[in-house]
Amino acid sequence: MVGYIKFADALSAAFGKVFGWLIVLMTFGVSYEVFVRYVLGSPTPWALDVSFIMYGTLFMIGGAYTLSRGGHVRGDFLYRLWPVRVQASVDLVLYLIFFYPGVLALIFAGWKYASRSWQYGEVSVNSPAGVPIYQFKTAIVAAGVLLAIQGLAQIFRCILAIRDGVWLAAAEDVEETEQLLMAQHDAPQDHPDMK
Repeated sequence: MVGYIKFADALSAAFGKVFGWLIVLMTFGVSYEVFVRYVLGSPTPWALDVSFIMYGTLFMIGGAYTLSRGGHVRGDFLYRLWPVRVQASVDLVLYLIFFYPGVLALIFAGWKYASRSWQYGEVSVNSPAGVPIYQFKTAIVAAGVLLAIQGLAQIFRCILAIRDGVWLAAAEDVEETEQLLMAQHDAPQDHPDMK
């Protein structure tokens, strides 16, 4: 189980980090659009659609990465007070009853929409540029598959927590800025004036 958890976490991290670069592309694309629209007076017909596609893809593909790092919003004002075994038992039931039916629906419905979209080469109706969106609909299926893989890892985490009474910690490859700043503030400072 631990081996699968590490595999799923690494897979989710790889996709999350690669697709995270869409933020940079989106920033350049939107900045370019603002420049040509307001400075040159010549707006592009494709900018809105492309930014929607990039943001939507990032949001969907990043879901498994966020799940692997425990980053999804959780109403834990009661949850955090429960013993680990109770937390894991509740999580396990919720994964089986709600998470997996939703993810499977995402995969199967996404497959239907994506295959239909690829068949007729669907383009966006929101702009005159006719930006193709069939590849974007394929991201729905990819997101569902990644969530299913990561969801199984989370179920294994629950089983281990029920058995051992402790959570198997997720990899920490990203640290919140406020935690970094607090660590810097608490660390002793070596200043030349203090010697």
